[in-house]
Amino acid sequence: MRIKYFNFTALVDLFCVFFKIGIFTFGGGLAMLPNLEKELVINKKWVDKETLLDYFAIGQSTPGIIAVNVATFIGYNQLGIAGACISTLGVVFPSILIITLIAICFSNFNDIEWIKKALDGINIAVAALLTKVVIGLFKIIFKSFFTFSLFALAFACVVFLKINTSFIIISAIAIGIIVFFVTEKIKGLKK
Repeated sequence: MRIKYFNFTALVDLFCVFFKIGIFTFGGGLAMLPNLEKELVINKKWVDKETLLDYFAIGQSTPGIIAVNVATFIGYNQLGIAGACISTLGVVFPSILIITLIAICFSNFNDIEWIKKALDGINIAVAALLTKVVIGLFKIIFKSFFTFSLFALAFACVVFLKINTSFIIISAIAIGIIVFFVTEKIKGLKK
């Protein structure tokens, strides 16, 4: 649902949702997917789960921070360019605030024992979130033998053959596009 007119209340709502996502997301990347799903799919119903995963995949394969890319996509989808700017600002603003406060308050951040312990706790929580996300992705992505085969091939290339992940991502994009066009061509021939 894209709002066609300037709506200050909707912009504030967009900023607040992404501010909340930004402030409660530790670990970035896949660790933020449960927060995105809860806020954008379940609470706000701005996108469905499939679209969110598409935005996430595009965000991973384009330059920049995944959270910023996804926020920009959702913001643009909701309120155009103004929405893209506001949602992006909302997701990065908490990090700017926190980093600024840390820089002001703690000169030797790495030497403070309780901060080390807090970061250890955050790392454990991020590992749990990543596990949940991976299990959720398995349920969504493996809809066919083709998708499972592509996953197995990509996994083998990265883990066993040590092929650069950038090449794997570009190859997977190319394969996905080729499969789409071949499938469309076959559908056209059957008509």
